Amino acid sequence: MIRIPTHIYDGIVVQAYAELPNEACGLLVGTDNVVIKQHALTNIDHSPEHFSFDPAEQFQVFRSARTEGLEIIANYHSHPETPSRPSIEDIRLAYDPNILYLIVALASEIPVLKAFNIQNGISTEVPIEVF
Repeated sequence: MIRIPTHIYDGIVVQAYAELPNEACGLLVGTDNVVIKQHALTNIDHSPEHFSFDPAEQFQVFRSARTEGLEIIANYHSHPETPSRPSIEDIRLAYDPNILYLIVALASEIPVLKAFNIQNGISTEVPIEVF
């Protein structure tokens, strides 16, 4: 399970809508699967179908998390027109089995946020608690 404060959940959704028609992306940091901070990152692909983090921004998040004694818990991105499930590309690019992968789908009237553990090409949904 991953626990996400309401204000961070809201931040993910606001960012996802703000970056339409492209995918939004970022990293979530905290401890013990409890998110403490959201880091919105630039999707350098500027695409509605895939994303890539800005490497300098990504490195800065890793550095600040380490300095603060936090860990990268998850990365997230939006799916502007498809469901909240990992695409074939999402699964192929899921290199770190120690973090979760969150996807917020905007295809329906209400955004749908889901979390996944992806290991060895297999994705398993993980419960999310928004508090």
